[in-house]
Amino acid sequence: MTPEEIARLPYRPCVGVMLMNGQGEVFVGQRRDNNVAAWQMPQGGVEKGEDPRAAALRELWEETGVNPELAEVVAETEDWLPYDLPYDLVPKLWKGRYRGQEQKWFLMRFHGADSDINIATEHPEFSQWRWLPAADLVENIVPFKRDVYVAVLDAFEAHL
Repeated sequence: MTPEEIARLPYRPCVGVMLMNGQGEVFVGQRRDNNVAAWQMPQGGVEKGEDPRAAALRELWEETGVNPELAEVVAETEDWLPYDLPYDLVPKLWKGRYRGQEQKWFLMRFHGADSDINIATEHPEFSQWRWLPAADLVENIVPFKRDVYVAVLDAFEAHL
């Protein structure tokens, strides 16, 4: 695909979850499909007709095994935050239908124990997970998502 063709593609609607523990650290997972040491917060597509908050809670469950009853939604981004995939990834992901993702982010407080997290889900996304200080998020994320993570941190600053 040419850059011009990619620029005409839409963004995939998606939600992201910034799950914080009682110490103010953020859940991050290492993607199973990435050989690079890059971490990310849970995220995933919004199904047609699905409410974004419901999608965020569903994605949290699907990717971390965290029961939604253990997560309190504290805040959400006002806007949807887009990011573009690197050109070489566009044809490989989502059958080349999207140029990237447009994400609505939710800050959630985790009211469970580490033992309530189980990344060995039905369709595992992560090979490992850890808690990371919010200040260390951006430097541990793949470069093409960093601007979104900066915007998420800015949006939730009052709650961190």
